[in-house]
Amino acid sequence: MDATTLRATQAPIKDQYRADPASAVITLKAHGTLDDQHIACKVETGRALAVAGLHPASGGSGAELCSGDMLLEALVACAGVTLKAVATAIEVNLRSGTVRAEGDLDFRGTLGVDKAAPVGFKAIRLDFDIDTDAPQEKIDQLLKLTERYCVVFQTLNHKPELSAQLTRA
Repeated sequence: MDATTLRATQAPIKDQYRADPASAVITLKAHGTLDDQHIACKVETGRALAVAGLHPASGGSGAELCSGDMLLEALVACAGVTLKAVATAIEVNLRSGTVRAEGDLDFRGTLGVDKAAPVGFKAIRLDFDIDTDAPQEKIDQLLKLTERYCVVFQTLNHKPELSAQLTRA
């Protein structure tokens, strides 16, 4: 897809959202079922069933997906798609590229070993390696716009309002 096609595809969507801002608010959903045999949760991805379990650093076998890894994978996926869309829109030719996310966790927190240790990532690093002939100012703009428009990056960067509820079945 080139910049013209991308703009043409997005123009009527943007027009609709300008005319009716409420139509731009969409609720995305995820659903999982607790595994009755293991410490695991089966998540429906729309393409396959992903089974998440404990990370080996917290007693898991490593056979199931780790939700922390899945969070980083979601960041990589979102950032990669956003980077490609922005590159297309600002006409930066990318011959190839890779996206990496790394996050630091202190498992003492999630295991309750040390109440002062944080639960969750204390740092996440997102790195892009791209092959392009674009001038540095275009590359700088590409990174700035990718950070700005990546949903997962911005969600992590600006904590959303969270709530949790537990109900009897």
